[in-house]
Amino acid sequence: MKNDIQIKNKRAYFDYNLIDKYIAGIALLGTEIKAIRQGKANMTDAFCTFIGGNLYVRNLHISEYSHSSFYHHDIKRDRALLLQKKEIKKLKAKGEEKGYTIVPLRIFVNERGYAKIEIALAQGKKEFDKRESMKDKDVKREMDRAMKF
Repeated sequence: MKNDIQIKNKRAYFDYNLIDKYIAGIALLGTEIKAIRQGKANMTDAFCTFIGGNLYVRNLHISEYSHSSFYHHDIKRDRALLLQKKEIKKLKAKGEEKGYTIVPLRIFVNERGYAKIEIALAQGKKEFDKRESMKDKDVKREMDRAMKF
């Protein structure tokens, strides 16, 4: 069974310097996983936060499953992330430092059919860093075009 579901948070790559990446499980309801398999999720405003010692992803928009009955899930509910205790402790310690945040990067479905979320410990970019990233991207694109011809 080949799964090519990749829901990416492109804004995170532009706004943050990514320091450390983690793969976490995500606690979902039945209609939520079915909607993700249809590709009906949006991560633009999503962020991770600690609530009562557990890591949650907030503002992750998963649309309602098209074939569900009247038992719909809440579209923007907080969803628990499943990590090992040592990873949670490390993220909590780093996340409380000034300037660091935890951002979701992408949601995918692994070969066993489980939804996973890739999160990263990140540091916000300044405005001039963003301009530098755009310049680098443009130069790389021009080089790729020149290599094709």
